[in-house]
Amino acid sequence: MLIAQITDTHILAPGKLFKAPVAAPPPSAERSYADIDTAACLARAVAALNALDPRPDIAIVTGDLVDHGEPAEYEHLRLLLAPLAMPVFAIPGNHDARDPMRAAFAADGYLPRDGFLHYTVEDYPLRVVALDSTIPGVHSGDLCTERLAWLDATLAAAPQRPTLVIMHHPPFATGITFMDGHGLAHADEFAAVIARHPQVERIACGHLHRPIARRFAGTVAGTAPSTAHQIRLDLRPGARLHFRFEPPGYQLHLWSGDCGLVTHAAVIGNFPDPFPLIAG
Repeated sequence: MLIAQITDTHILAPGKLFKAPVAAPPPSAERSYADIDTAACLARAVAALNALDPRPDIAIVTGDLVDHGEPAEYEHLRLLLAPLAMPVFAIPGNHDARDPMRAAFAADGYLPRDGFLHYTVEDYPLRVVALDSTIPGVHSGDLCTERLAWLDATLAAAPQRPTLVIMHHPPFATGITFMDGHGLAHADEFAAVIARHPQVERIACGHLHRPIARRFAGTVAGTAPSTAHQIRLDLRPGARLHFRFEPPGYQLHLWSGDCGLVTHAAVIGNFPDPFPLIAG
């Protein structure tokens, strides 16, 4: 089974551009802003996934689907995702709003009609458990007692099935201190639940706009790059949030009985080679 993960698409209403804070050139200490056409970036990501051979069985979108949680943004998102040649499963991030997202994806049938946007995907060799970590109006995430109880019961219901847990906020600190300040509350309690269920092969997250991985509660937790703008890798304590125009990307999670779950990262687009290519 092959799962494609895209994340942090930040789609706006048609004609709108995302304004990303970027570091101004030295010696200035101020920030400037760059306009990013996140819709064009997502269209390129969709084309890249469709061109893969083998083609993924499903695609997951791990939050921050849109930028303001508005119905017009979700309508635009659905138009951009429509050409994907595989089923799509999405979860909310801190920029999303549950009710407009629920309405936008209602016809797909996998989102619950009320409450948190949790669900499972049972139709494939690797079970997918989707977890809603959002707090309305807040950039940080949370896994409250109700959410953790749902997760514990859901994992306990299929202890023999290898499982991928997907969520927006990573359950670990990354060293990018600005984003760590908007991390996940009750991560220790979440770790205790995961540790009770060794069938969890990986926890796939978004939020960080970078590929990052860490051992966590007996499994591996990781984030994927954005289809648009990446957060600058700045490990200085207290560094401000800036974005970089590194290549956008996605991840592929390959499950097989022979090799378990293996994650690959790939960039979107064609870029000049740094060295001459010598055949043979």
